[in-house]
Amino acid sequence: MAPGFLSDDTARALAALVRLEQATDAAPLARLRGIRELAATLEADPAALVAVRAALADGAGWDDVAEAAGLSASAAKYRWAGDDDEIAERHEASRRRKRERPSSVPTDLPGLSVAEAAAKFGVTAQAIYQRVNRGLLEARTVELPDGRKYKRVFPEE
Repeated sequence: MAPGFLSDDTARALAALVRLEQATDAAPLARLRGIRELAATLEADPAALVAVRAALADGAGWDDVAEAAGLSASAAKYRWAGDDDEIAERHEASRRRKRERPSSVPTDLPGLSVAEAAAKFGVTAQAIYQRVNRGLLEARTVELPDGRKYKRVFPEE
């Protein structure tokens, strides 16, 4: 560790960014890279976890920790509650879910989404659900191999 509370990597990234800030000819992309490097090393630095544990040991509550970190109490607990193994497992499970479940909706699904059907008929999504419940429109739930499910409407053409 550096003489202060930051890791050596974070201290180096901070010093590099200070040098860029003081340089009169620092290229914009170099500044951007320096900012991102510091942000990435700060995110990985154990200094925040050490500070959280010290604050909790000193009597601070999760609301106090959350306020200091600019997070909600539940987000602070998610990030820092438990021992190192529990935290690592929680974060790895989150990364695994993100890898396994893409954030974008596939564009090659059959039929129409409820929103697309509502736009097509000039009604609300609720009206589409009512028409489905009354048997006026066919709808099915389409499940993808990764477990994501989408309600799809199949209007008669």
